[in-house]
Amino acid sequence: MRGLTRRALFAGSGAGAAAALLPAASAAAKPRPEAGSAGRKSSGSCVSYRADYHFTVPDQWKNDPQRPVWIDGEYHYYYLYNADYLAGGEAGTAWRLATTTDLVSFTDRGVAVPKDTTVNGDVWSGSAVVDAGDTAGFGAGAVVAVVTMSPGGGTDHQEQFLYYSTDGGRTFTNHGTGPVLPNPGVADFRDPKVIRDEDRDRWVMALAEHDKIGLYHSGDLKSWTYAGGFVKDGIGVLECPDLFRITADDGTGKWVLGASADGTGSGQPNTYAYWTGSFDGGAFTADSADPQWLDHGWDWYGAVTFEKRDAVGSVDPAARYALGWLNNWAYAQTTPTIDADGFNGTDSVVREVTLRKSASGAYYLASRPVAALDSYVSRTLNLGDLTVDGTRLLDCTGVSYELTTEITWSRLTGAGVQLRRSPDGGRHIDAGVYDDFAFLNRRGTVNPDTSGNRRESRSPFDPSARRVRLRILVDRTSVEMFVDDGRYVHSSEVFPYLVDDRLALFTIGGPAVFRNTVVREFAV
Repeated sequence: MRGLTRRALFAGSGAGAAAALLPAASAAAKPRPEAGSAGRKSSGSCVSYRADYHFTVPDQWKNDPQRPVWIDGEYHYYYLYNADYLAGGEAGTAWRLATTTDLVSFTDRGVAVPKDTTVNGDVWSGSAVVDAGDTAGFGAGAVVAVVTMSPGGGTDHQEQFLYYSTDGGRTFTNHGTGPVLPNPGVADFRDPKVIRDEDRDRWVMALAEHDKIGLYHSGDLKSWTYAGGFVKDGIGVLECPDLFRITADDGTGKWVLGASADGTGSGQPNTYAYWTGSFDGGAFTADSADPQWLDHGWDWYGAVTFEKRDAVGSVDPAARYALGWLNNWAYAQTTPTIDADGFNGTDSVVREVTLRKSASGAYYLASRPVAALDSYVSRTLNLGDLTVDGTRLLDCTGVSYELTTEITWSRLTGAGVQLRRSPDGGRHIDAGVYDDFAFLNRRGTVNPDTSGNRRESRSPFDPSARRVRLRILVDRTSVEMFVDDGRYVHSSEVFPYLVDDRLALFTIGGPAVFRNTVVREFAV
């Protein structure tokens, strides 16, 4: 189903749709046609909610990202795509492809793995690998994808199937219609994540199995042997698992196991849970039973991490990239982009992820926006140091930009930024710190959560530090806040009216100085 229409809600909000970031600036540049962040606007409308510098599906629908793969000098980004979405049904997904060399600007390449070409129906999430050693027999360098399908057209019988490509990952052929990993008789059995275990010269798969991540190994990608499993209850059904090795900032090599999960029932996020630990080829042993979360907002789901490579393809063992679907299954059909632009599907910016050791000795993943985003800066406004006691409205406007600042104080209850503030000050998104937590609050603007349960996200904060660094990425329907060194991130959908383009700083309980405050906009 298309879901709730937003036409009435957003009618008349086009005034100021091209609002510039700087008072004297011209309208923000629109993405180029054929770029992954581009797409067709609805005919006869000057209103656009399509993101200016985030990846968006060209038309129709997208959901889960598939882990990008490095092929012939560029990343191949596959994602779940439904070309029939606006026709009135959730009629299954294909894998659509976009390519990129810098993870900011994407080029659409169309559907790579079609749906409904076999008796097994549409293709769900999985992962692709480059089979450099020809272990599967399709040729050295063939791209092999292991995907979930549900034979019979239902959703309760999930099995893993194989597709392969001999043209560099542009088009795929099915390897018969039988599963390479049959269902053993369970309801949830999906989202295979395949990696190469070089230490043991074989492939390893992590598979989502309700409250367990099953671990399997294979020599040829065509037959799989169960090796063990990692069980975690209390955070909903585990989906889209992840497994990788990374070198921490102290030189220690660690394994990380991750999965998308809904922890809202126990007061935890609804994003990407992860555990650091060790992996012996069959069993993953976590450093702690409780997960950490790579994002504390409401809308960073189905996330994937992937190798960071340089221009010649060398892998950086101390960093990875990550991106997530900027949506939530609790309200996945709700967005103004359906009526304004004819699509539903936006991703987060790509992040660089590193592993760090805390003062307590625990390891955690830190995130920052991909460095290549700096190459697309079109305007910069250096505001310097600003003293605030209460609310201070800034003399700049915009609907998509980045704000960075370091807030310092001697005695204070809270401080932060009012983003996408309305002309009368009645609507805004609040981001900052209060007492012992950092927060992103979308309660004061139009947003997809009608239940009221997902209005404010929180993460821990130590007020004794008396300072906090914020880097906030704002686009037409999203906010991503990186706190301090990226130890905590909050990503959430927001749907402000396009006339809501003001920006203000605020404090609660005393004055603060917003140091080195900089606002930048991007042209992608």
